[in-house]
Amino acid sequence: MGGSMGPKLIAEFVGTFLLVFTVGCNVLSQNAVFGGVSIACVLMVCIYAFGCVSGANFNPAVSFGLALLTTMGHRPELGDKGGRFTWSTFAMYSGVQIVAGILAGIAYSILFWDSFNLAPGKDFGWLNAGLAELLYTFVLVFVVLNVAASRAADESKSEYYGLAIGFVVVAGAYGAGAVSGGCFNPAVAIGIDLASWNLGFFWSMVYVVFEIVGAALACVLFKVCRPEEFLIPDDPPIPSEPKIGTKMASEFIGTYILVLTVGLNVLAASQAAAFSIAASLMCAIFALGDVSGAHFNPAVTLAVMAASASSAIPEDKKFKSMDVPRYIAAQVAGGIAAAGTYVLIYAGRSFPLGGEAEISGDKWGQIFVAELVFTFTLCLVVLCVAASPINCVKNYFGLAIGSCVTVGGFAIGGISGGSLNPAVSFGIATGAAMTGQQLFRALMYSLIEICGGLLAAAVFVSTHGAMSEAPLADSEKRSL
Repeated sequence: MGGSMGPKLIAEFVGTFLLVFTVGCNVLSQNAVFGGVSIACVLMVCIYAFGCVSGANFNPAVSFGLALLTTMGHRPELGDKGGRFTWSTFAMYSGVQIVAGILAGIAYSILFWDSFNLAPGKDFGWLNAGLAELLYTFVLVFVVLNVAASRAADESKSEYYGLAIGFVVVAGAYGAGAVSGGCFNPAVAIGIDLASWNLGFFWSMVYVVFEIVGAALACVLFKVCRPEEFLIPDDPPIPSEPKIGTKMASEFIGTYILVLTVGLNVLAASQAAAFSIAASLMCAIFALGDVSGAHFNPAVTLAVMAASASSAIPEDKKFKSMDVPRYIAAQVAGGIAAAGTYVLIYAGRSFPLGGEAEISGDKWGQIFVAELVFTFTLCLVVLCVAASPINCVKNYFGLAIGSCVTVGGFAIGGISGGSLNPAVSFGIATGAAMTGQQLFRALMYSLIEICGGLLAAAVFVSTHGAMSEAPLADSEKRSL
């Protein structure tokens, strides 16, 4: 990395201090509902403030991931000789980050004249907490690599990187936080643990190991999703469009992150479940949208395919019908794998699709309307902001799409659970031990959700099809 190291280390110190200090203040204030949002926002604003100075890591796991990526041969620009983030840079960054975390822990302890111990949640052990830390550290580092360290991010000059990275905390804090406390950062774990030295010091060392493994996993899967960024000059060029295997890997990973967050939030009885789940979808879309289109939902895939038969979608964005079964297979597999993971973390606990109560005929009528309307909303927004040639949502498409889950989750969660996604429906049903009743529910939910997606395609074609064929006046362009 070029430039003087002094300003970079100061930026890393200040950003990490503010992050850990905000964590401590929220926990000691017992801010259960908006604590995760507060922590996500301080990370986001510090990333926007210091990203141009130090890269805004504020996390030894992120710095480890960047150094490991360089070692793996990451070449964000063809012809680049590497060395963007060396192991010596990692050592300096992580040292400053850990010191900042420790001082922040001391500072919030003095402010409140109190502290709190770092430990797994009630009824959870080291493996449960370790898996939670590993998985969401993976998500955090994976998002960082995709939205801030990839060649695609550099070429697009996107401005959503801080939002995408910061809101991984919202995705993880409310579900995984109930299991491990939700650090996802060795500087946070060590700072909290040392600030509560009188209550015992141990768990941060366990957490750090799992967090580093999560960062390494992020690097491996980043290479799976973006193999073109590891080319050497003598390699044959990789086609500009990702291969179907790469796209399927992307769909699997994104759906896995989404369904894992669903399951952990429901099992934790989170008061902000819909917002947390929406954040996970948003972050995954920002990370992988340019790889596979970031459907993560068979209803979306079918809606995009149906709309592709019209002129409402330009030729370069049309979806191949032969890819539909491959996408859906990857999405359903990701949902089922995620369900198995949250059942493992919760030592066998799960929950049924649609809730514990028996679903009568009247209830099915409510479920039909609820799932149809809000799956329609989700799929329509996807088509309008990500597939239309007349849209202007260049930086916040992920926020728009993810927010549909916030809308639907809070609006009809008490009626149907707010699945809005056949991969989610089958994942939850599988996690609840796929009985005949659960299989029937999953099939019924999926049919309703697919109908919502196809209805969205019809509306999209009728509203956007004619406009995509006619040139817009300057006043119309400005209003979009």
